[in-house]
Amino acid sequence: MRTAPPTSPETATNRPSLRTSWRRIGASAFATATLVFAGLGTAVHASAAPATTAKAAKSTSAKVTWARSCATPKKKGQMACNALRVTGGITAFQKANAHADAVTPKAADASSPSGYGPSDLQSAYGLADAAASNGSGETIAIVDAYDDPNAESDLATYRSYYGLSDCTTDNGCFTKVSQTGSTTSLPTADSGWAGEISLDLDMASAICPNCNITLVEAKSSSMANLGKAVNEAVKLGAQYVSNSYGGSESSSDSTYDTSYFKHPGVAITVSAGDEGYGAEYPAASQYVTSVGGTALSTSSNSRGWTEKVWNTSSTEGTGSGCSSYDVKPSWQTDTGCSKRMIADVSAVADPATGVSVYDTYGDGTGWATYGGTSASAPIIAGVYALAGTPGSSDYPAKYPYAAAGTSALNDVTSGSNGSCTTSYFCTAKSGYDGPTGWGTPEGIDAFTG
Repeated sequence: MRTAPPTSPETATNRPSLRTSWRRIGASAFATATLVFAGLGTAVHASAAPATTAKAAKSTSAKVTWARSCATPKKKGQMACNALRVTGGITAFQKANAHADAVTPKAADASSPSGYGPSDLQSAYGLADAAASNGSGETIAIVDAYDDPNAESDLATYRSYYGLSDCTTDNGCFTKVSQTGSTTSLPTADSGWAGEISLDLDMASAICPNCNITLVEAKSSSMANLGKAVNEAVKLGAQYVSNSYGGSESSSDSTYDTSYFKHPGVAITVSAGDEGYGAEYPAASQYVTSVGGTALSTSSNSRGWTEKVWNTSSTEGTGSGCSSYDVKPSWQTDTGCSKRMIADVSAVADPATGVSVYDTYGDGTGWATYGGTSASAPIIAGVYALAGTPGSSDYPAKYPYAAAGTSALNDVTSGSNGSCTTSYFCTAKSGYDGPTGWGTPEGIDAFTG
């Protein structure tokens, strides 16, 4: 859904340095670490539009392949979700847990996780202490299109496996509503968007296990209906709102900005996109935190992890770029782009270094690994929630800029997501760059006012 495709194809292969020892995670040891996760079905859009077929894509771990979770939009103004479901290969998590790669990978198995779990993500981003202590009383809203009938039960399985506290309707932690706030009159179910919903709910849980979660389901994937869902989320009291979708920029974006995303005192995160270099909306909104994507791998360095720009090919990787329409917010000071620059910060998004998700409605039959900037947006929303209530008149997108260049952010300095005439629009460097913004979280200090 880019407006400006790269001028020439460019492919990057990512080969991580993996530690031979690994801290086991979850409620039980990962006994089937080298199993390859294969396809779990084809997403079916509510309008019966076919989903994009799975494609092979070389990335960090041994020919990992994936499929786009949601069907390709058919009409102008519709948004695409940014979730990519792994269908085969060996993920970074599996490789790190393999015994010197001595075991031949098996065929598909949905019985065990094959991606990073909560303790991995908290470790990678310096959040373990905050995740244990913070977040009580805070509410993260997840905004998506269509209904996932199994959202609550799938979330319960994910949280139980990883030893997280219950988050249910009965105990008041979990709420599911339509874009009008109804708990009973919900949108049509959709298997592709259900995978997106599971990904978002699981990532919010992984980063902020003490937070409440409100799932707001729009009746379609149009920007208008998703925008109304954002407004409903804020109306219901959420101060952290995650949006894992995007589409082409248009001259209507400034109107959408004021109608749906101008909510001072609310941290609104938006995926930067999954089609490589090029600007998307609503990541281009001046009022949101646009979130780029990285490839995350274990390392022998002092942090224990390393990251680079997520890029598989000229058409698959994190989005970035200079908006054609949205004005530049006052806290953005890069000089190469006179309008809004994407992104602000980043987190893991490469499917080959993807995250563990539990999903049983249509798109999956159990455990899956997901990537895409649909993973990074709810991760960053969770970090904002751990950091605490934003200032009532603030747009929290500005917070990481105040921490730029400090130890509160992991500066990502390698990789590119395509070809561009202004280098930092598509290529990582020391300091600010388009694909990763100011970097990834190292604790919560860069996400508080």
